[in-house]
Amino acid sequence: MNKFYTLIFCLALYSIACNTSERNELFIIPKPKESIILSSYFNLDNFHIYADNNSVSVANLLGSELNKLDYASDSISLFENPILDHSINLLIDSTISKYSEYYDLVINKNFILIKGSDREGLIHGVYSLIQLIPRSSGINDSKLACVKINDYPKFKWRGLLLDCCRHFMSTDFVKRYIDHLAYHKMNVLHWHLTEDQGWRIEIDKYPKLTDVGAWRKEKDGSIYGGFYTKEQIKEVVDYAYKRGVNIVPEIELPGHCVAALASYPEYSCTGGPFEVEKDWGVFKDIYCAGNDSTFGFLENVLDEIIELFPSKYIHIGGDEAPKYRWENCSKCKKRIQDENIQDTHELQSYFIQRIENYISGKGKKLIGWDEILEGGLANNATVQSWRGFEGALEAVKTGHDAIVSPTSHAYFDYDLDAIDLEKVYNFDPIPIDVPSDKVKHIIGGECNMWSERAPQNTVDSKVFPRLLAMSEVLWDYPTIKDYNLFYERVQAHYKRLDVLGVNYGLETQPIDMTSEYEDGQFYVTLNKGVKDLKLFFQINQEETVLYDSTFIISESANIKTWAVKNNVSYGDSLEIELYKHKALGAKISDLNTYGKTYDGGGDNSIVNGLRGGLNFRDGHWQGYFGTDFEATITFDSIQRIDSVISSFYQYNLSWIFIPKQILVYTSVDGDNYFKRAKLSPQISAKQEGHFFKEFVMSFPEVEAKYIKIKAVNYGVCPDWHPAAGSKSWLFVDEVRIY
Repeated sequence: MNKFYTLIFCLALYSIACNTSERNELFIIPKPKESIILSSYFNLDNFHIYADNNSVSVANLLGSELNKLDYASDSISLFENPILDHSINLLIDSTISKYSEYYDLVINKNFILIKGSDREGLIHGVYSLIQLIPRSSGINDSKLACVKINDYPKFKWRGLLLDCCRHFMSTDFVKRYIDHLAYHKMNVLHWHLTEDQGWRIEIDKYPKLTDVGAWRKEKDGSIYGGFYTKEQIKEVVDYAYKRGVNIVPEIELPGHCVAALASYPEYSCTGGPFEVEKDWGVFKDIYCAGNDSTFGFLENVLDEIIELFPSKYIHIGGDEAPKYRWENCSKCKKRIQDENIQDTHELQSYFIQRIENYISGKGKKLIGWDEILEGGLANNATVQSWRGFEGALEAVKTGHDAIVSPTSHAYFDYDLDAIDLEKVYNFDPIPIDVPSDKVKHIIGGECNMWSERAPQNTVDSKVFPRLLAMSEVLWDYPTIKDYNLFYERVQAHYKRLDVLGVNYGLETQPIDMTSEYEDGQFYVTLNKGVKDLKLFFQINQEETVLYDSTFIISESANIKTWAVKNNVSYGDSLEIELYKHKALGAKISDLNTYGKTYDGGGDNSIVNGLRGGLNFRDGHWQGYFGTDFEATITFDSIQRIDSVISSFYQYNLSWIFIPKQILVYTSVDGDNYFKRAKLSPQISAKQEGHFFKEFVMSFPEVEAKYIKIKAVNYGVCPDWHPAAGSKSWLFVDEVRIY
């Protein structure tokens, strides 16, 4: 969100947010479980901090946070009883609640008392106090409204993944995100440290991991990279601990390891040579599962990781490991035979279980992405479910813990057209079909900030304000949600993000366009993503019109629309192609199953007149994974037709290819079909970048009531592809018939 907009809006909200007693609402995110607004105020102009013996370090944290807000205490003293006036008092008392991370916060006119059932709970109380301190546009109000809060989290795992591999991020930036997490009562930083595009952590026994693996040659010839020294890692871990944040390192295996193989190719199936990857995607070169020295290497690496990170968890990835190299490796084939393993999926299970046994022997617990379920799950592993909720459901049914972070709600690298603030707010980490006695195994959730297209300077606008919704969901998922009330608290919260220097983005796409086709006309509606916007549109690049209500278009058209707030453009413009053709509103049947994430808006979206754009996640594309696109379009009556037109998408690094073949059949009676067109697209699968191609299937005019169209999936990624042997995607949008 533009800081100018925020300043105006926050000034309007300031008097409301600061006088909470008049509104009976605390503008704290995440919202506390129980809170009472009391009368009067505590004056912050003159105070002293007291702490019991167990709370001194947290008192130092409080002092530091207050200093950032220009409030300073002269010193910190040991707690005195009775409590003195003009004091802030911190205590840890395990008897106040059976819940971990519990805290009581009482602010009255004479003193402030924060009690925690444990150290972490006390820290949460500190940050609730910090959030309650009125501040707007650099101006402090020393009158702090009196309140009473009792609060604790529902989920023990409330995390953010920060990918520092695709784009390197400085230690100061990582610390800054630890501050953001603590401020919003998130307690896990999942630190992604190794990838195909860069190895980011110093390992003494294998210096080439950072000498070679931390640097890549970009397409323009420049060298990009960086890594964290052990001293820097220790510094960040200590910084996080003081703020109640646990750092869980991720060391990827058996896939996503080309940077390591570029450094030590002897641990691959082929022996290399390799270069650190400069492209994004999934690559076929992975650690060799048939070579015992591979496991020795990984165990040595993990020994040094375990020394650096006190976390009881180690994340080993385990995702997106193509089996192509293993299937063609004599050592891996021998391993399969010697261990009486059925296939390469079970070989991956063997690989993960062997690593899990080693980690368990060191007193640590293994976490892996949901692919670690394939071939059998390691005994003590925790599953992080990212490909939907199914992985979590499967894990908990067998008594394993699960962390839920599906692409549908938790991938903050995705644009707002895929995941906006409201969608995150409506995220429920507990899968629908979890048996009641297994719910305890859902230990929480996580938002994932992958950085392929998000260098350090863009991360804020991706993470915020969506992190606010995730923090609320994971703190206490309510039975009844009210997004409008949450949205109002977010608006008040922006002034706090301004103080924190957060360059936040938008809550949602500024504009959404829908169209209904009836009686030969399109009825087009523009919807505002947020309040206080003015919407403008152009039809076929002609007159600019201020949107007022649904408008009618009789023919195919290009519609461009944009939003303005306070006379300034707000967000990006939206441009849609609207097509009038004979199949609009026709019945769709015999449709193959498309991916849940890429449904295009449902079965009939392929005949709604709207064409997809260059973002295959824009809601207009239907995606088919490893299967063909096939559908029957049925008219109300027999029509004369002579062409079928549709577009297909290609982005080979996401395994999306133009189909091998497109076929069109017609029928009058629905029983007897005749082939009318067959097209083999001449588009190279190696063609790089995001693009879609429109294909026209023309034929002599015929009568038809039923039109069957089939597009043949490319099948599997070819041998030259980084993910050779993996199933490929086929994406289709509008099917137009003339």
